[in-house]
Amino acid sequence: MPKSLKAKDIMSKDVITTGPEITLDKVIKKLVKNKISGMPVIDENGKIIGVVSEKDILNFAFCGYLRSTKVKEAMSKNVIYFESETSIEIIVLSISKNHFRRMPIIEDGKVVGIVSRRDIIKHVLNVI
Repeated sequence: MPKSLKAKDIMSKDVITTGPEITLDKVIKKLVKNKISGMPVIDENGKIIGVVSEKDILNFAFCGYLRSTKVKEAMSKNVIYFESETSIEIIVLSISKNHFRRMPIIEDGKVVGIVSRRDIIKHVLNVI
């Protein structure tokens, strides 16, 4: 993979997000409909405040609280994210080290893209 490759070169720009006040049952429907396993959580100004994933939701899935639990109660708040000019090598290392499936890409605190493991693999496939 070329060292000059940046997040903006391979990121998915149509990012599906959710808000902190949405209930988990609605988030599950969004995940299933869009065939994704997680999404950034943004505030009313579009700033990233967390990430909610299938893993986060599993903790509530069998308790019967999906319709009453809000995203803000289940989401991961310590979000690692990168800017669009970040080298893909740095993102790959972080994904690998932290066992993440995706990394939000931000500009001025707002989500502008996502780099997923799938995006990276697709790029590698096109290169070889």
